[in-house]
Amino acid sequence: MTSKLSPILLAAASLTALHPAAAAAQQQAPENLLPESQAVGQYPVRPDSDVVAGEPAQPARPAPTPPVAMPGDPVRTIAKEVVQQFEPAVQPWTVANAEKLATVIAGIGAEGLDPADYDELALRQAIAGGPGEQLDQVASRAFAWLVEDMRDGRTPMEARKQWFVVDPDPDRYRTGDVMARALASGDIAGALQNLAPLHPDYAKLKTELAATPAGQTSKRKLIRANMDRWRWLARDLGNQYLMTNVPEFQLRLTVNDKILRTYKTIVGKPGRTATPQLAEIVEGVIFNPTWTVPQSIVKGEGLGARVLGNPGWARANGYKGWRDKETGFVTVVQQPGPGNSLGLMKLDMPNPHAIFLHDTPSRHLFNNANRALSHGCIRTERASELAITLAILAKNPTSDEERKIAAEEAVEILKSSEYTKVPFTTRMPVYITYFTMGTDIDGEMRTFKDIYGRDAPVLAAFDQPREANRARRTSEEAVQIIDDMKTT
Repeated sequence: MTSKLSPILLAAASLTALHPAAAAAQQQAPENLLPESQAVGQYPVRPDSDVVAGEPAQPARPAPTPPVAMPGDPVRTIAKEVVQQFEPAVQPWTVANAEKLATVIAGIGAEGLDPADYDELALRQAIAGGPGEQLDQVASRAFAWLVEDMRDGRTPMEARKQWFVVDPDPDRYRTGDVMARALASGDIAGALQNLAPLHPDYAKLKTELAATPAGQTSKRKLIRANMDRWRWLARDLGNQYLMTNVPEFQLRLTVNDKILRTYKTIVGKPGRTATPQLAEIVEGVIFNPTWTVPQSIVKGEGLGARVLGNPGWARANGYKGWRDKETGFVTVVQQPGPGNSLGLMKLDMPNPHAIFLHDTPSRHLFNNANRALSHGCIRTERASELAITLAILAKNPTSDEERKIAAEEAVEILKSSEYTKVPFTTRMPVYITYFTMGTDIDGEMRTFKDIYGRDAPVLAAFDQPREANRARRTSEEAVQIIDDMKTT
């Protein structure tokens, strides 16, 4: 272990006295994790107690999403027609380029797609007829379908259960642009391959598919389904991000495709509390968070009446409560401390689903093999270590001394027991994913239990004819998530 990690290890050691479950980091961080342009300023001044008491646990405001062309929207339709004037859906094809396209279709099974979806026979017939309108129409259509499936995934939105990610790739790699470049260069295969996900796990699944005999139908279907799940996400996930694979019960902190840390997770129970799939932005780390108790507990379980009726019990358990004089509405906020239901940290990641990653006082549950136990949010092992690591990353230290100072500051904030938000000025994406086959945290190919039954509709979609004009957004309603911590 090099000296570069010593401040983080010192921080983790300092936390052990506070939190016996905290463990030292298992992997070495690179010398300089973030470029200097992504550094942030000093930690903020801690807010006063009045602000703390009223701080909601998670504001439910949506993150920005790319524009989406929705059926029947005249503004979007006009915009689409204007775009197509510059990138026409049908472009002129030479016989040579069409022959290359036919070759790509014949071998597209290597990408987990079905050659039958792209009508190779019709393309061959058009090629035999020579250059002209028929060839342009058939080849352009087949190429566009390949672009859509390689870029966006083949699975229709109805089969992506509790999937709330809006893929930005259709705006980044527009079909007409991709086609024009492919035809100009003559590199038809390369243009399509450049749409494949960049994450190493996609390539590993592709290798696994190639090594799986045709007779192992079930395994091949599962591989194809999980390759497609990578295509549902952005092709490029960024240089640094958090990713949790729900069925694996693991969280990864990744920088430049290197996993720096891994953490066990506790995810939502199957049913209405199942954790949805999201792509959001972490805006900061909150040390010693407050927890605004949901009304299902305040009113439904009688906590509000108990807090207001027994102030001594409320103080002993860290609750503050008050009743609005005009409406009678009772608000209960659990104050920071080791017994807080969110533990000693949470990630500030505003989203309309009120899902976030946080600590837990029930750390013994990380020893369970089946950790689908929460009410939707993701509880994270060694959460204080994660919070300190992210806070250090945000300060972009470039020397041992800077790392030491950043670690000491973070530990002092944590020990203070005061609510403190450390904001980021850089983008830290977090991806909440659902892969039932892929590489585990040790780099081994594995299958994971389909705890929410989300494989079946994806597999069924692959058995159906390809669906054209697929929606980019789900019409499925988000399940209301309430992580009350009380049943576990």
